[in-house]
Amino acid sequence: MEDNNMLNYIKKVVKHMPQGWLNITTHRLDIYNEALAKTEFLAQFDQLYKSKTATPEALAALPTAYDYIRLGHPLSCVLEWAMAQWYTCSPSHVISFSSKSMPILAILRKNLFAHKKTQLVYTDTLPDFFDADLLRHVYGYQFELNRVDDPAVIPAFEGSTILISSPTTIQPQSLLPTVDFYVNIYGDLGSVLLVNGAKNSAYISEIQHVRRRESIAMTPANARVALQLLINQAPLSSLAADTTMKANKSKVLASIKEITASPTTPLVGSSGLSIQYAIMMGLIDHAATHHPGKSIKFIVPPNCYGGTNDQARRVAACSKNVTVVDLPVDGDNDMVESIDRILTNTAKEDAIPYIIAEIPTNPRVEVPDLNKLNEVLQAVRKTPTGTTAIDPVFILDQTFCPNVLFLAADAILATVRTISYASGSKFPSGGLCTAGYCVEIRAPKT
Repeated sequence: MEDNNMLNYIKKVVKHMPQGWLNITTHRLDIYNEALAKTEFLAQFDQLYKSKTATPEALAALPTAYDYIRLGHPLSCVLEWAMAQWYTCSPSHVISFSSKSMPILAILRKNLFAHKKTQLVYTDTLPDFFDADLLRHVYGYQFELNRVDDPAVIPAFEGSTILISSPTTIQPQSLLPTVDFYVNIYGDLGSVLLVNGAKNSAYISEIQHVRRRESIAMTPANARVALQLLINQAPLSSLAADTTMKANKSKVLASIKEITASPTTPLVGSSGLSIQYAIMMGLIDHAATHHPGKSIKFIVPPNCYGGTNDQARRVAACSKNVTVVDLPVDGDNDMVESIDRILTNTAKEDAIPYIIAEIPTNPRVEVPDLNKLNEVLQAVRKTPTGTTAIDPVFILDQTFCPNVLFLAADAILATVRTISYASGSKFPSGGLCTAGYCVEIRAPKT
């Protein structure tokens, strides 16, 4: 009976929710308390549930769950709250992701630093996105893979046990004491991670930080679909193939290619930081293949957005081969001079230079001399042994000038190895989308 009451209430919430819950990335900062992110929203939401109140006015008056959608949003919080009701646990133990793989990576990252073993358990076959070799050799994560016919007979394990499954419905399941983490993958909607038991509660903040820096919560649109499936107890197979979404994505990719004048097809991620994380890990993979054993330097302005800086250091913390080098760009510092000096030092170390920089710079909104920047990035440098140093890859964040043609055939960076990326949720869309994208130019060798 209690479950039916909860489902009926959620049905009313979905019907009467504010439109902003669905279509903007930053919701009502005038009613947001950062110190009580999510908890204040859910505490008052729970009171509305107990009083059976779901009017548009009452829902609109709820405090904002998070200041930015990458951390979460009202609909992801409601989904997590509803699932927590089933499992009689705190909503903090239920964490939704737009990504299918990121909840697994979050646990593996935590265990890497804790020097704790992990076993990944699955039935039938592993999801097609899961590349065990890549996770071991590029990310440095260690784990065992165990296939079982029946999850109920998972043996005890000295470490963390993650059960990966793809349920056909969004419904409660029986929790097993031998499973520490449930990762339920719901097709294109994303995934939901359940942290099982108080003994694993120390993982929650680390998992949330991965969602904050490398991923996003299940999107508002997908969270609404998940809630509707939950309300109706309908199978995921009832979701019709969304041909409109595929057509729209094709239009978006074509538009990005036209706006950037890039010769390559864009790649799209769930957010700006997601695409930046993909760029960094892709370059680490490339370096391991083409320059095995060499040190990797991510050269990053110390005063750029906190997310970029924090993420770069988080990546470096996972690999002994990767370090972060500060790139002074503001105040009395000149970006071009700083890059020239750092690339000279990197050549002396025979290391691989990857530069992440914003144009215009943050926070002073300065633009470097682009002709000099081009010259410095193309300059041939020598290692101590006299060999030619590895040329840099310039990773350009042009979120605040997305229509500047840095990568066109006759543009200023056309002869430099460049990856350009942007966060669609900020300036380009005015907060109406979550995605980020990147494009590249493979500079010809002379």
